[in-house]
Amino acid sequence: MSTPATPAPPSRDHLEVFPNQNPGRDYQIEIVCPEFTSVCPKTGQPDFGTLTFRYVPDALIVELKSLKLYLQAFRNEGIFYENVTNRILDDLVAVLKPRRMTLVAHFTPRGGISSRIVVSHPSGEHLPAAG
Repeated sequence: MSTPATPAPPSRDHLEVFPNQNPGRDYQIEIVCPEFTSVCPKTGQPDFGTLTFRYVPDALIVELKSLKLYLQAFRNEGIFYENVTNRILDDLVAVLKPRRMTLVAHFTPRGGISSRIVVSHPSGEHLPAAG
């Protein structure tokens, strides 16, 4: 009987990109991932959230299947909300080198309290929500 394989930890190396065919124009890409899951390192309980990415690309755009697989790698990762949000933004900025990027992580209530974490690149320059 074989032992199940241990899932690979999240790594920015798993993110794939393709060339932006409109690099001379500023435009915003919004990606919503409504089923993000990680694990609370204190309780071991699963955390569920919706991640909303908004970015103005420069030369590169993230390939969505690779983003999905990268995010799924956090499913068993023990990490606090604030840390995972900043780590994901840092990884995407390192790979994409966008002109601007904002990540909004809205986690479902636990104990009657929900959390919303907003991080941006450049720091503090949040892109407005679509609408």
